[in-house]
Formats: sequence, structure tokens, C-alpha cells
Amino acid sequence: MGKVALIVTDMLNDFIDPEGALYVGPSGRDLIPFVAQKAAETRDGRGVVIFMCDAHAPDDREFEQFGAHAVHGSWGSQIIPELPFLSGDYRENKTRYSALFNTELENILKREGVSQVELVGVCTSICVMFTAIDLLDRGFHCRVYQEGVADFDPEAHVFALKHMEKLGVELA
Repeated sequence: MGKVALIVTDMLNDFIDPEGALYVGPSGRDLIPFVAQKAAETRDGRGVVIFMCDAHAPDDREFEQFGAHAVHGSWGSQIIPELPFLSGDYRENKTRYSALFNTELENILKREGVSQVELVGVCTSICVMFTAIDLLDRGFHCRVYQEGVADFDPEAHVFALKHMEKLGVELA
């Protein structure tokens, strides 16, 4: 049995802080204690914590749909201070919904000997769902913690959880 990796998706100032450009709302802030606990448990179990973070160019095409957010190097693209980035953790920047698109994530998972991937963060119906499905396509067992994800849209959140489960993602 390989290692467990916890992917912490977009727990960034622009999504989680009320002053952020794409503030998810109180449901995003409510995740913080659970995400911090899962990160500590993963580290204690000798697993791998990977922060996957939006880091867009100032003219990213995604801004046509969502407005400017998480511009690379900006305050908004920084991991929230409540979630410490510790020695041994990974931070990978991403520019698209799936954390596997043009990133080193798959290489990190293979290099670390990961077989079980667990996901927490935002947004359930966008980055979490696209990442989970891509992980399944690459042969990783994938678990999404329902208590550890949130979305701008409550209906999209519920749909995404059902859709991921139907496709083979384990919900916990």
C-alpha cells in the first residue's frame, strides 16, 4: 500500500478571505479547522500534503468568466495564514481547473509512492471535481471529504458530490 496524499485545493486569500476577489462565503471559512486537522493527520501518518494553488497571469482567459483572481505573486494567490505550509509540504501553482493540467502533481504523486489521494478545499463543482475525475482517470484512488469542501453555489456543490461519487470518487 502506498502513501496517502492530501490535496488542499485553492485555500487562498482570494477565495477564503472576505476581502478576496472570489470569496466563496462563510462555507469556505468554515472549512479551515477541518482542513487544518486533515493536514496535521496526513503529516503525522507520514503522508504528503500538497497545496494546489491558482496562480494566474494578469491576462488569463479564465478572468473572462470569473474576473481577476489569484494573480501569480499577489496577496490573493497566497495560502491563507490559518493553514501553515510546513517543511515537506508541496505547493504547486495551477492555471486551470484540474490540478493535473500542466503541473507537476502527477510526477509528485508517483515520486512519493502515493496510491490514495484525498481532496479538500474549494470549489467543489470546479477545481475539486475536475481534479478528482482526472485523478481517477490516471488510476489513483480518490476520496473527497464532504466536510472539507465548499462552493459558491450550494446546488452546484450537491451536484458535484453526487457526480463524483457516480464516477467512482469515494465520499467521506
